[in-house]
Amino acid sequence: MTKTESAHLREQLLHALRGDQSHITFASAVAGFPPDKLGAKPAGAPHSAWQLLEHLRIAQHDILEFSRNPKYKSPKWPEEYWPESEAPPDAQAWDATVKAFQRDARALEKLVKDEEQDLWKRLEHGEGQTLLREVLTASAHHSYHLGQLVFLKKMLLLPTAA
Repeated sequence: MTKTESAHLREQLLHALRGDQSHITFASAVAGFPPDKLGAKPAGAPHSAWQLLEHLRIAQHDILEFSRNPKYKSPKWPEEYWPESEAPPDAQAWDATVKAFQRDARALEKLVKDEEQDLWKRLEHGEGQTLLREVLTASAHHSYHLGQLVFLKKMLLLPTAA
């Protein structure tokens, strides 16, 4: 792969992580979520907004740390990837989780931008995973759950039938 091809691939990966172009951005998915609805689950919804947000944070943090720290131990699947409660523990938890997600997103982007990081090299502590695979996994995971979050927001903001 040429240096130009590598730069183009890294640019495309950054777009995918950020939700640019054909995917929703994290900021737009979490913006304007009614604080009184963060723990609500409409009929048939598998998760509340809080559960989705916290799951996104936990999973992204796991992907980030797995990608950069050979001694990192992932949480137990699936129980440690989801919060126990449907609602945030306090009024500040939503904003703190948003900021933590954004901080880890910037760190993941930094890995992608770092030309010293070989996107194709198998992670020595993994089972065949590469940084490229981890970034693609994060991007797909974000897209899926952010879509759920936006749908949930729309459901919760619909006027109730009289």
